[in-house]
Amino acid sequence: MNIQSAISREIFVPKDEKLLVAIEVRRRMKRKGLSFLNASRKRDYSTFLCLSVANSRPAQVLVTKVKRYPGTRQFAKRSQWSVEQLRQVNGINPDKDTPEFDLVFDRTSDQWVAGSAAEKCMFVQVLYHACKNYWEAKLGKPSTPGEQKIPGAPENKKSPGAPCQTNFVNCQQKLMGDACSVNMVIYRCKIFLKRMKSSMTANQGREAAGAAVKASRSRSRSSPSPPAGKKMGNVMRRASQVLSERGERLMRTEEKTGHFFHGAKQFAEAAQKLALKQI
Repeated sequence: MNIQSAISREIFVPKDEKLLVAIEVRRRMKRKGLSFLNASRKRDYSTFLCLSVANSRPAQVLVTKVKRYPGTRQFAKRSQWSVEQLRQVNGINPDKDTPEFDLVFDRTSDQWVAGSAAEKCMFVQVLYHACKNYWEAKLGKPSTPGEQKIPGAPENKKSPGAPCQTNFVNCQQKLMGDACSVNMVIYRCKIFLKRMKSSMTANQGREAAGAAVKASRSRSRSSPSPPAGKKMGNVMRRASQVLSERGERLMRTEEKTGHFFHGAKQFAEAAQKLALKQI
């Protein structure tokens, strides 16, 4: 079971909410606070930003911050905001994929860095379309959150009680365009390949360490005990040989991963060209 499925089962299913997307993040800038409080606070937990929809009438779109502390597999919900409290989504750079983004709420703002640019783009894309659908249903007319103002254009005056829609700034147009499904395929392929590569690298490291330990134990049992210096040298040579073999296997694995990634990229580009032709 992946992390998103585990978060959905533990946090959102009991609350009758549907999880749309969840990504792991870390703060881009540390919050200011008292030094003695920061010294006693543990920083080695994992933080996830989740976007969910409540199965209620009227439906609510919620942004939730979830944490998981070391030594446990359970998740804990820390903060939750509705879309009406989300004032601004800042993509930082509208010209290229970057992992940084900001979320500005009524009484707080957070500066985040996602695990990769693809994860951030996927989160912003899903959030944009969720906000658009929410405001269209609430106001009863098509709405475009994050619409840029034209200099010199007359402003539409809103009634004092009218809700303020979420504003998307510095976000790439492809995240809010018609080819959103094609972009989603690209981002999911990138995320999957990155996770697969990280998992293979971790497994190769664990296997190399285990093989070195087994080799040293088998030598100590099968041969008479040589002098300590010679014995340690044999262990080191064996460990070096095992690591060299594992390194060659890892290089071949990386080549295969690169081949898969290149194929997925070509497929995504072809799908995007086909989608643009049909528009």
